[in-house]
Amino acid sequence: MNYFIDSHAHIYHEDFVIDRNDMLHRCEEQGVKKIFMPNVDHMSIDAMLELESRYQGTCYAMMGVHPCSIKKNFEKELYLVEEWLSKRRFSAVGEIGTDLYWDKTFFEQQKEAFTVQVNWARQYALPIVIHCRESIDQTIALVEHEQDGNLTGVFHCFSGTAEQAARVVKLGFYLGIGGVVTFKNGGLDSVIPEIDLAHLVLETDSPYLAPVPHRGKRNEPSYISLVAKKIADLKNCTMEEVQDITTSNALKLFNCDT
Repeated sequence: MNYFIDSHAHIYHEDFVIDRNDMLHRCEEQGVKKIFMPNVDHMSIDAMLELESRYQGTCYAMMGVHPCSIKKNFEKELYLVEEWLSKRRFSAVGEIGTDLYWDKTFFEQQKEAFTVQVNWARQYALPIVIHCRESIDQTIALVEHEQDGNLTGVFHCFSGTAEQAARVVKLGFYLGIGGVVTFKNGGLDSVIPEIDLAHLVLETDSPYLAPVPHRGKRNEPSYISLVAKKIADLKNCTMEEVQDITTSNALKLFNCDT
């Protein structure tokens, strides 16, 4: 595959209002052919779907509720997701999962919402895209409990240990690797060499977590080659090999044509 796939980017975000067309042109110039967009909650759906409609074949929508949007009234968010999943096909159920970084108040509700959405993924034969900030062990355990041989997906923004990566791989899930791999103290320099490329997909999580040398600035999918270059360096292989294998992985993950 002679192109990149960004498996996780919030390019419908307001940070891209001013230059979204230019940003997507830069993606094309850098060989980023497909961008998969995770949903956050009811507030992000319209902008995400409008972008998918405008850039068919480049932008692909997911449907789910981000764990940070799981509050007291989370059932309302889930009802909306269920309604959308029944209407049309999405590329994945996501972004779902757990988060103990921002607020621990609704962790039990996060786990409940995660399980509900996992069951919808099974029902519609869709992969799940998992967020697990400061909660990776708990989330791996949830997936281990739910895995019946029919679940596929990716642990987005993976920044865990080699042991945690091995547990994810054993589940048949991919590891989403983004800008953190380029960070000096990101911790992935000792993990990536231990993981076969067959288990990795590339992502940016735009507009967040820009790779070096753009760290601290707005991220965008055109920077995906910086992630690929760092992985190639860590695995002592060519960037073309990283591109070819991770793109094939993403196409398989999302059941998408070339």
